[in-house]
Amino acid sequence: MKKQFEELASKIRDITSLGGAAGIISWDQETMMPPKAIGVRSEQLSVLLGIVHEKFTDKAIGRALGNLNANRSRLTPRQRLCVRLWLRDYKKATKIPHQLVRELALVESKSHHVWIEARKKSDFKAFAPWLEKIIKLKLKQASAIGYKKIPYDALLDDYEPFMTNEELEPVIENLKTGLLPIIEKVKSSGKKIDDSFFRKKYPEALQEDICKKLPEVLGLDLQASRLDRSAHPFSLAVSPTDTRITTRYDERWLPQSIGSVIHETGHALYEQGLPEKYYGTPFCESASLGIHESQSRFWENHVGKSLAFASFLLPLLKKSFPGELSGINERHFYEALNKSGPTPIRTESDELTYNMHIVVRYELEKAFMSGDIKVGELPALWNEKLKTYLGIVPKNDAEGVLQDTHWSQGMIGYFPTYLLGNLYAAGWHHFMKKDIPSFDQKVASGKFNDILGWLRINLHAHGRKYTASELVKKITRRPLDASYFLEYLGKKFGDIYGF
Repeated sequence: MKKQFEELASKIRDITSLGGAAGIISWDQETMMPPKAIGVRSEQLSVLLGIVHEKFTDKAIGRALGNLNANRSRLTPRQRLCVRLWLRDYKKATKIPHQLVRELALVESKSHHVWIEARKKSDFKAFAPWLEKIIKLKLKQASAIGYKKIPYDALLDDYEPFMTNEELEPVIENLKTGLLPIIEKVKSSGKKIDDSFFRKKYPEALQEDICKKLPEVLGLDLQASRLDRSAHPFSLAVSPTDTRITTRYDERWLPQSIGSVIHETGHALYEQGLPEKYYGTPFCESASLGIHESQSRFWENHVGKSLAFASFLLPLLKKSFPGELSGINERHFYEALNKSGPTPIRTESDELTYNMHIVVRYELEKAFMSGDIKVGELPALWNEKLKTYLGIVPKNDAEGVLQDTHWSQGMIGYFPTYLLGNLYAAGWHHFMKKDIPSFDQKVASGKFNDILGWLRINLHAHGRKYTASELVKKITRRPLDASYFLEYLGKKFGDIYGF
């Protein structure tokens, strides 16, 4: 059995490497590719992802998995887990026709390029036909995979394995119930926070210097990563030794680049913490995108937007921007960084209202996947929901329905992982502070080793050994709910806004 397992593991490692190659050319498309290359690049991605799918769904892989599973008593616990998860992945992959995989890759690549141009021109009508194509293809995918109740379940499982909408819905409803009153308390507090100093001119070159230093300060191995620019900040990992992050710069809004770099560094730290020796197996893969997002949200918010981090960061920023930040103290900087108020842009929203942006997207994508709404209705429905939840209406589609890249790339079912990441991160933060009583002092002094070490031990080292729900129960000792997150938000914003 050992030899058979090693032969199978070698094949799957090769497939993983091919998938990584597809990731690299996708990253290049976002960061360095000449605009005219989109046609050929789309074909390249379609071919390569088709090969990955074809190789993984080969009947020989299925026979090997079946044989190993039948003789699992002769395998080690680690090997048994690999076989169980590979078999699940294989069964799911074999349900999706090879031609559909290639067609999705081709359409998503081209659609993303159309989205970029449509967003620049605030022209939803130009993007709408492509979104209709994607929805049609994703419905085919969901139908091929199968689902318990609604098509959305099949797509959600791509990002949050084993979770269904039936489990997710009450968690989101519970969050909405607790969140909206906090948002209202902030609004009715009457406190005005001056964040105008963030809108002074901060030269991109100086911002970039800081953004290149921060990841290393937080613990990222710069010999195994790189930072680039893209229209929409993202991270990509080929392996623990090759992690890519991007950001974008706004000379009139300093928090943009710094916040996104800390966020994407959180993703990269997770990838670098996965056991490299198990590359190509589930032990070197993330438990779920929600767990992945918990890492970025933890570093961005629980660390990067804390008063302790303001004590650490502000002196560094003043060295680069002494005039712009003259007279700004740590408390003022902290409150400005956490100023709460509705904005139409998700990536620019505060930690409190951000979650309602995710609720809007979740409710809309679930509705169009169920056929309850049509693509042409999205701009108006988007604006209506944003007005209902946050009291604002985007001035155009570029800052409304077109602002996110996800739907253009077929990532339907992805948005809830941002919200889940917030919930997970609050649980980790709650128990981490119990295990590290000097948490705030360490952050204020720029010493992050113990914090990263806690994450390495409790989360990163496990890979996919545990599901997201199992990790939650293992660390917080109870099933997922919104209580830790709501407690954290109530305390933080109550302190800032005096309620």
